[in-house]
Amino acid sequence: MELKYGSTSFSIKLPPEHLAGVIVSSPKISAESPAEIVNTALDNCNCVLSSYKTGEKVVIVTSDITRYTGSEIYLPQLLERLNRQGILDDDIEILIALGIHRKQTEQEHQKILGQLYGRIRVSDHECDDTESLAFIGTTVNGVEVSINRKAVEADHLILTGTVSFHYFAGFGGGRKSVLPGIASRKACMASHFAVLNPGEGTGKNRLATTGNLRENPVHNTMMEGCAFAKPDFILNTVLTADKKIIAAFAGDWREAHEAGCLYYLANFAYPLQEKADLVIASCGGFPKDINLIQAHKSMEYASKSIKDGGVMILLAECRDGFGNSTFFNWFRHKSLEEFEAGLRANYEINGQTAYSLMQKAQRFKIILVSQFSVQQVEEMGLIPAQTLDEAMNLAKGILPTEWSCYLMPEAGTVLPMVSCLRQ
Repeated sequence: MELKYGSTSFSIKLPPEHLAGVIVSSPKISAESPAEIVNTALDNCNCVLSSYKTGEKVVIVTSDITRYTGSEIYLPQLLERLNRQGILDDDIEILIALGIHRKQTEQEHQKILGQLYGRIRVSDHECDDTESLAFIGTTVNGVEVSINRKAVEADHLILTGTVSFHYFAGFGGGRKSVLPGIASRKACMASHFAVLNPGEGTGKNRLATTGNLRENPVHNTMMEGCAFAKPDFILNTVLTADKKIIAAFAGDWREAHEAGCLYYLANFAYPLQEKADLVIASCGGFPKDINLIQAHKSMEYASKSIKDGGVMILLAECRDGFGNSTFFNWFRHKSLEEFEAGLRANYEINGQTAYSLMQKAQRFKIILVSQFSVQQVEEMGLIPAQTLDEAMNLAKGILPTEWSCYLMPEAGTVLPMVSCLRQ
């Protein structure tokens, strides 16, 4: 089997007595085209759209370039339906849900809007521009939610995005278009901070995990924030690993997102009978392994398939390094207790990702095949290797005599699960 690494690949052939299985997703592919899938989903929103009137202002929230959603397909369809109701182009604005990400370039706006670029007004959300924010409510756990003023002042707010796994919010999409998508930096950080249990030294909430929404504190906080914004409806797509739309869910922002999450879980979770001693995981090559923050998703999902104390080999080139200048600095903390205290004192989303990496590094033996230096890899508590062959030799020195192994050629798009936590 070929396992992708950056723009190249490594070959692996395991003896049958060691290979426990190949973990891949096998979603059902619709006979409809992506445009037809979106159109069918939008039919569910006709009763809402029929109430729109000429002269009313509409804001459509969509994701930035780091989260491909199929926006160049569904935004024109949305616009056509709005025009049909008498809503003029000048009364429609596309708002890019940057969260705390950087602004988009002109070329990136063009990719997001497709044929609508130059026709419909587009703007980037700015989480630090207090003048452009409006306070809309405080959640039960004390998160003060301020969001983009354009979304608040519009007559109609439509949310769009894509459903996928999220390593502590359970799933992406839905309510995340508002919080953190178009929220203040303070609200973004506070919503993510909910991943930690209340009280010093109590660690991460075990329900704030991939594929789970039930009693997930991060999800609950985001749901409250989104409710304050009162969106008319959502349109969320589901994509294959090669970014093709295979499903779409539209309608009430709660119900449509829940339906999308259940569909995603059914199609992208891989049921395991038991965990293995070793997993060899590829992120899927470039750009999925462009940096370590992106590659962490594959590390998180792959960790679900191995026994405590087991071995993971992660193929992640990381040609652009860590993905954020502050990420590596967090590994100055050498224990989880010290790390957690640092997060509570100065919470940072990149720090939360680094903390999650350290948790796995202390639970498993993780061999990282990457472009990082030996010193950098060891500083993070990982084991460095230059090639898959070198990594395998290192793993065999750790594994028991009778070891079992899973292969994950696209580790960032499939979640191994011994038991599924459903809604």
